[in-house]
Amino acid sequence: MKHLMSIICIVSPVLLFAQGFQVNLQGQKQQAMGGAGAGTNLDAAAVFFNPGGVAHLEQNSVSAGVSLTAESTTFQDNNSQQQYHTKSPISTPFTGYGVWGPAESKFKFGMGIYTPFGSTIKYEDGWSGRFALTQMKLMSVFFQPTVSYKISDKLGVGAGFVYGYGNIDLSKDLPISNSNGDYASANLKGTAGGMGYNLGILYKPIEKLSIGLSYRSQVNMKVNKGTATFNVPPSLASSFPSGNFSSSLPLPQVITLGFGYSVSERLLLAFDVNYIGWSSYKTLSFDYEQNTSSLKDTESPRNYKDSYALRLGAQYKVSDKFMARLGTNYEKSPIKNGYVTPEVPDADRLNFTGGIGYKPCDKLVIDASFSYINFMKRTDTNTETNLSGTYKTRILVPGISLTYNFN
Repeated sequence: MKHLMSIICIVSPVLLFAQGFQVNLQGQKQQAMGGAGAGTNLDAAAVFFNPGGVAHLEQNSVSAGVSLTAESTTFQDNNSQQQYHTKSPISTPFTGYGVWGPAESKFKFGMGIYTPFGSTIKYEDGWSGRFALTQMKLMSVFFQPTVSYKISDKLGVGAGFVYGYGNIDLSKDLPISNSNGDYASANLKGTAGGMGYNLGILYKPIEKLSIGLSYRSQVNMKVNKGTATFNVPPSLASSFPSGNFSSSLPLPQVITLGFGYSVSERLLLAFDVNYIGWSSYKTLSFDYEQNTSSLKDTESPRNYKDSYALRLGAQYKVSDKFMARLGTNYEKSPIKNGYVTPEVPDADRLNFTGGIGYKPCDKLVIDASFSYINFMKRTDTNTETNLSGTYKTRILVPGISLTYNFN
């Protein structure tokens, strides 16, 4: 029953939103500046970073971008001291934004479609944690229609409705041998949906300084008909019936205070502080359509803690056509000792970013970024699976976007 409970626990849609994979990929300009964007209104990505800044955008625009996310994790088993590595394919989070409104109007409307969380992780065959995880594919897509109002030249407010959709496909081995000597396996699939909102205020007390405050609400993601498929010997099929399950989990509120300061006409500095309310995630529960003595409804403790992130970035105008950007950020993990898992090998992170912008003509802008996401080494023994070892994860993220401006 113990290994079955560990199988059940990792199908949760919270994996779509765990801090370990919460890379900030919602805008190429902001991404190149350490992910700071709540205190500036650089482009249509303000739909995500701070809806209050949308009304201050001078031009209507549409944009599309993609980031190529290459993850690499090394795990050293505490018992055998052997190292294992992931063989994960590249994932492709994307963004799409549109902002429009009459020039004489104080209202602007926006739409954002973005993938704020998602990852693909695959461990090498025969690794020591194969009974916890062998492969996971997950994706989330958020849709956010937005309205913003320019109260004055100094103050703007905005709000967006958020609908989130996600799916997950996860596999692991079971400590049960088939007739051919291979281990049995489990495959877990599910789709999740939830709703929330995004609020923002942008205030410019003086010409060189802007202050932003944004609030992204908690989103309760619900899985109504996830599917669990168990490949076990026929003699155990009745104990491990394939079927549906349901679950509901709270995803945290995020409060961001941001600042933008124009040192000169060429140099802009940005700084954000994120507070992430992960303490709302205390337990993980599942309700199965078909229960047996081996497959019962479960409730597993998670006890996450609130976390934070500090983001710092700079943009320098090299010429009328070129921009250069640099940034860094520090992100605190919400996962306590005893709860680290192979699908979320999370740890505190110190990241470095950079990028360029090129404006070949008045209507077209090309932005590119690169992020090096560096997880600190994390040694832990999971309280449920007893998997014990040291994780080290790095993620490389090059990205590019195209923006078309129009009146």
